[in-house]
Amino acid sequence: MIDLSNQPTLQEIQILPCWEKGEQIIHAESAGESNMNLVLRIQTTNRIVILKQSKPYVRKYPQIPAPIDRIEVEATFLSLLSNDINLAKLTPSILHFDKENHLFLASDLGKGSDFSGIYSGTQNLKTEELIQLVTFLNKLHEIIPEKFPENRDMRLLNHEHLFRFPFLEENGFNLDQVQEGLQDLSLPYKTDSKLKNRLEKLGKRYLSTGDTLIHGDFYPGSWLKVSDGIKVIDPEFGFVGDREFDLGVFMAHLDLSNPDEELIKVILEQYEHPFEFQLANHYRGMEILRRLIGIAQLPLQLSLEQKSKLLEKAKELILNL
Repeated sequence: MIDLSNQPTLQEIQILPCWEKGEQIIHAESAGESNMNLVLRIQTTNRIVILKQSKPYVRKYPQIPAPIDRIEVEATFLSLLSNDINLAKLTPSILHFDKENHLFLASDLGKGSDFSGIYSGTQNLKTEELIQLVTFLNKLHEIIPEKFPENRDMRLLNHEHLFRFPFLEENGFNLDQVQEGLQDLSLPYKTDSKLKNRLEKLGKRYLSTGDTLIHGDFYPGSWLKVSDGIKVIDPEFGFVGDREFDLGVFMAHLDLSNPDEELIKVILEQYEHPFEFQLANHYRGMEILRRLIGIAQLPLQLSLEQKSKLLEKAKELILNL
């Protein structure tokens, strides 16, 4: 395997066996902050492409091992979506997949930014943009793949940080380093046996096989705003599971960025497929909790009081049957 460094030279990139005959690398730069993988925008003598390579660990947290074949799942997911004219417009196209080197080349959607700014209020999610995102889920959740990778190892990794790690009393992660007082605020949720039992059952459901192809990480970091609209990226956590998972995560991040329930109503009104509302809310509550007291922190600008209200809301969403 040719393992590119985090800041590879043009010479390192040039030796990859994925270039056209005579194609020369002119420039390479980061294509944006990526939690999981090395992602580069490459300009060559022929074109501009995105190069993505997975490592045997999480790029943002190198101490966390991660399945290196996740890049194959993502390539399969994007190739499947390219068969739908509407979804193909909203996602990158796979130009070349190199299984041996755990990388692919994809079309460049254009320079832009994700929607992480909605957490701090420096960016707004407009109603028409919200509808575009729901429309993507409507189209995605129509797909019934004959065969799709189980993506078991990535789901196990995600399961640890969704349903288990945040709720361990002694997990080695001091939340006071995120915000003074957050550690004490988290303790009632780490010691609530009823809540933890419900999360354990929900986690088992997450690991089971469902009937819908889902993105698996449908949050503002996976929504890209470019000159011609919104695109959706980074489906490496995708699998055939509960459509309610995508919906729950979607709603949770609106809760974390904007308490306006009218935005949630837009999602519920625009989503076209039948789903279990309570199950979606259970996943929603889980995502709020793990983002507030887990390791995958967001650039939130919330007081402890605001976080306390969100934590309690999340608990109610999970325990409500």
